[in-house]
Amino acid sequence: MKYMVTYDIMESMRLTNQWLGATAQAMGSHPAFALTPNPYFKMLEAWGQVTERSFSRMVAKPDWDLPPVVAADGRDHIVETEVVLNRPFGDLLRFNVTDREAAPRKILLVAPMSGHYATLLRSTVISLLPDAEVYVTDWHNARDIPVSQGKFDIEDYTLYLAEFMKELGPETHVIAVCQPAPLALAATAYLAAEDPKAQPKTLTLIGGPIDPDAAATDVTDFGRRVTMGQLEEMAIQRVGFKYAGVGRMVYPGLLQLQSFMSMNAETHGKAFFDQILRVSKGEAGDHDRHNKFYDEYLAVMDMPAEFYLSTVERIFKNGEIAQNEFVVNGVPVDIGRITDVAVKTVEGGNDDISAPGQCVAALDLLTGLDDDKKASHLEEGAGHYGIFAGKSWRNNIRPLVLDFIDANSAVKGKRVVKTTKSTKNVTPINTGRVAI
Repeated sequence: MKYMVTYDIMESMRLTNQWLGATAQAMGSHPAFALTPNPYFKMLEAWGQVTERSFSRMVAKPDWDLPPVVAADGRDHIVETEVVLNRPFGDLLRFNVTDREAAPRKILLVAPMSGHYATLLRSTVISLLPDAEVYVTDWHNARDIPVSQGKFDIEDYTLYLAEFMKELGPETHVIAVCQPAPLALAATAYLAAEDPKAQPKTLTLIGGPIDPDAAATDVTDFGRRVTMGQLEEMAIQRVGFKYAGVGRMVYPGLLQLQSFMSMNAETHGKAFFDQILRVSKGEAGDHDRHNKFYDEYLAVMDMPAEFYLSTVERIFKNGEIAQNEFVVNGVPVDIGRITDVAVKTVEGGNDDISAPGQCVAALDLLTGLDDDKKASHLEEGAGHYGIFAGKSWRNNIRPLVLDFIDANSAVKGKRVVKTTKSTKNVTPINTGRVAI
């Protein structure tokens, strides 16, 4: 009962702040104060507007809101979102570019289940749509999943990925971003043993903790310091009475957001103060840079407790993927069984979440894969977000990933948007792995 009470207390605090913001905005904009030449009321209205918007976004799932795609025929083509597979804890979505001839590349984006919705990859999807048929894993908010649907841990996550890969077929190119990188590797190895013909054509791992011990970060240090008992006591709560998942044990999104914000509290504080000033001066817009970023950043989702705890214990503490000792459904997963899937790793030189060395460690585990099917890229100066959604992704990494896909495809893709292959910041591997 304690865990449910604390969950509802957090939701009550959020609602209270949302109400205070709406009240302050209404008071500050009241016509009666318009005759008073006092900037206090403008600031009160601005604070209220920013506060109400921020706290209301914390429980709202963002829309994909994808713009039309300009195809080879020069016309704008509307993008529709379709559910290919519907499962209790996550769907396989397709972004269908209507009335366009099917693109030669088929890409599955594996989104992280780490507090934010899959829409965090919106800009990644937009950048790939002109050149590929794009699919994504759309994980559900655990607070909306009834307890009757059972558990969901990293083994279940891996089996979901394997099922999605089977559904899309062997010509699929998988791109796993951040947290799911080790599990996407495990799912591919699982298929290599259970259903080799269902394996994807290529696997690109971007900024993922394959071997967390390869390079220390605040994330890995925290995982080492805290015991599993302490972690469960601090992070896990039961969903309150407001949602369909009432009683389910989760790592609440609001608690995760508190952790995200505290890591860069000064930066976030300044961003909100500056936004309040802009609103008070009439310089802010509904879709300005601040709102565009924080509407997505503040939208958080609850994570199943068993998924979060098993990730920390088995990936970070025990290093089961790094030591090739991962087990799914009682079946040992041998990464060395992957012999036909080309694998590329991408890391950011300034990544403080998954530092350089953690992701490229995957290539050492691929003992059954020829060196000419292995590749790596280190993007100097790029942070964690930049390697899949920022300028580094658009200008350097995306063209390299598409080139890697084409180099390992039976059918070569034709770019709709011209790109130039970048050769800077490519890190060749001493074992003869190809640096694309």
